[in-house]
Amino acid sequence: MTPWLSVVGIGEDGLAGLTPAARALVDGAAVLIGGDRHLAMVPDDGRERLPWPSPLKAIRPELERRRGRPVCVLATGDPQWYGVGARLCRWFDRDEISIVPAPSAFSLACARMGWSLPDIEVLTLHGRPLATLAAHLYSGALLLALTENGETPMRAARLLCSLGYGDSRLTVLEQMGGPRENTVAATAAAWGDRSAAALNTLAIECVAGPDAALLPRVPGLPDEAYRHDGQLTKREVRAATLAALSPIPGQLLWDVGAGCGSVAIEWLRGALGARAVAVERDPGRAKLIADNANALGTPLLTIVERTAPEALGGLDRPDAVFVGGGLTADGLLDVCWQALAPGGRLVANAVTIEGERALFECRDRIGGGLTRIAVSHAKPLGSFTGWRPSLPVTQLSARKRG
Repeated sequence: MTPWLSVVGIGEDGLAGLTPAARALVDGAAVLIGGDRHLAMVPDDGRERLPWPSPLKAIRPELERRRGRPVCVLATGDPQWYGVGARLCRWFDRDEISIVPAPSAFSLACARMGWSLPDIEVLTLHGRPLATLAAHLYSGALLLALTENGETPMRAARLLCSLGYGDSRLTVLEQMGGPRENTVAATAAAWGDRSAAALNTLAIECVAGPDAALLPRVPGLPDEAYRHDGQLTKREVRAATLAALSPIPGQLLWDVGAGCGSVAIEWLRGALGARAVAVERDPGRAKLIADNANALGTPLLTIVERTAPEALGGLDRPDAVFVGGGLTADGLLDVCWQALAPGGRLVANAVTIEGERALFECRDRIGGGLTRIAVSHAKPLGSFTGWRPSLPVTQLSARKRG
C-alpha cells in the first residue's frame, strides 16, 4: 500500500526548517492535522484542517474516514519521542504511514547543554504526574524532561527541594530552534516563583544534599522509605521477593494483598515502563499505597480497593503475581496461577502455619520451589549486643510453562 498518512516533525523554525521530502508531504496533503501552533505555521490556502481533539483518540475515526486521501499530521520535533507517531503506528498498518522526524527536543537540548544523549535519562512530564520525577533522582543524574507548561519548572524545583535536592541546577530551554529561543538557569532552591514560556524543556543536574534519601532502583529500599501500619514486606525479604518476580520493562504485576504497596512500587522502579496493580481491601492501606507511590515516583500505580480473588476479575492478564496477604482465601492462589500469562511468575510469602500449609498444597499442584527466609538483626542485649530474629518467611516461587 502506498502511504496515505504522513507524520512530519516540525520545529520552531516552521516550514523553513523542513527537508525537501518533508515539505513535499506537507504541500501535497489534502488534509492537515496538528495543534493550533503547528497549523499556524502553514499558510491557509483552503485545504481541510483538523486541530487535535480532546481526548486524542477521538481523531482516530476522523482519520479512518479519510483513509486513502493524502493526510499530513504535523508534530513537534521527533514524533516517535513521546509523540503522536507511536500511537498512529498502533492504529494503522505500518505501510500506510510515512514518518519524517525533525530534531527532537532531547537532541536540541543535548546540543545546548553539551550533554551526550546516551549518558542521560529522558522522561516526559507532559500529561503525567510530576511525582514521576522522583523515581529518576540520584546524585549526579542528568535528566531531560518534556514539560506540561510554563509552571512545570517551578513545581519541579519545589519537588526537588522537598526531597533534599535543592542544590540541583535547573536549566529551562524555551522555544528551542526558533527566533524566540531563550535559556534560564538557577538552582532548585533559588528558582522561586518564576514561570517559563509555555513550550520548554527542562534539564536537571541532580545534586543530592546530605539529608536526601538514598533510593536506588534495585530492590530493597529502606523500610523507612514507606508509610505503613505494620503490613510491610521487610527490606531483606522484599529484595528476595522482587528477585523472584523478575521485573521486566512493559510487563504487568498483580500485587495481591498489597499492604502499603512496597512490592508493586519497587517492581515499577526496577523496570521503568512496567505496569502494576495493587489489590488491597483495606481503605486505610489503599491510601498508604497511594501516598507511597507518589513519594517514590510511581504515581501511575493502579490501586484496586476490593477483596481478592473477586477483585481480580476483569484485570489485564499479568506477567507476574505476588501474593503477600490473604493466602488462605479460598481458591486465591489457583485463580492467580490460572490468570498468569505463559512464562509468568507466581511468588507468595507466608509467616503463619496456615499460610505455609496453603503454599505447600499449592506447590503440590503447580510445582515450583519453596524457600525459608530467616533474618536476624543485631540489637542491644543489656550492656551487650545480640541477634534478634524476625519471623521467618516461607516463599513459594513458580514459573508457568507453555
